[in-house]
Amino acid sequence: MLKALLLALTLFASTSHAAEIITAPPDKPDPAKTYVFYLHGKIIEEKGPRPTDARFGLYDYPAVLETLASRGAVVISAQRPKDTDMAAYAGAVVGQIEHLIELGVPENHIVVVGFSKGGGIAARVSSFLRRRDVRFVLLAACWDAKQSPLRLAGRVLSIREASDTLVTESCRTFAEQAEKPASFDELVIDTGRSHGAFYLPREEWTKPTLEFIHTGRNDPAIGHK
Repeated sequence: MLKALLLALTLFASTSHAAEIITAPPDKPDPAKTYVFYLHGKIIEEKGPRPTDARFGLYDYPAVLETLASRGAVVISAQRPKDTDMAAYAGAVVGQIEHLIELGVPENHIVVVGFSKGGGIAARVSSFLRRRDVRFVLLAACWDAKQSPLRLAGRVLSIREASDTLVTESCRTFAEQAEKPASFDELVIDTGRSHGAFYLPREEWTKPTLEFIHTGRNDPAIGHK
């Protein structure tokens, strides 16, 4: 019994250690690691890290972060202040990414994942940064694709929910500008959960996201369509 308990504690400790979640990029990054910036939805600005929406249910921000870190990536995410300006915040993230690259982190070891308002910020990071091998996952992100002058760059995966009543547009409009991203792919999932599909770390979106994060860094052709 004691041996089994010690084994369980050892496994728990190793799992906990693997989930590295921080609020800002490290001063001395390990170039061998993958760094994932997660940009949350607007409701977190207004109601904190585990809010509940009457339409879409619980948004479990900590659980999403833990899932994104579950395969060994360093996840960087901070709760934004209420009414954060999207362009200004995107500019700050661009600065953080450029600093990681200056410190030796390869472009293809950096991924920006954004949901809803966070996805809009991620699209702006892509447009402002213009780094070919930095990767982006846009989750329910392109509600203003027809009006926005943004031009996606880098390697981009868009995931949207078929039943989403809040964000209904494809990100393909962004990708089909004269200056196209290095790669673009779009996946439509259908959970029946509307915008709340991304509130929890459901396999429908986390599985392709994790595959893109961890396979994409070794395969420069991933996502070409």
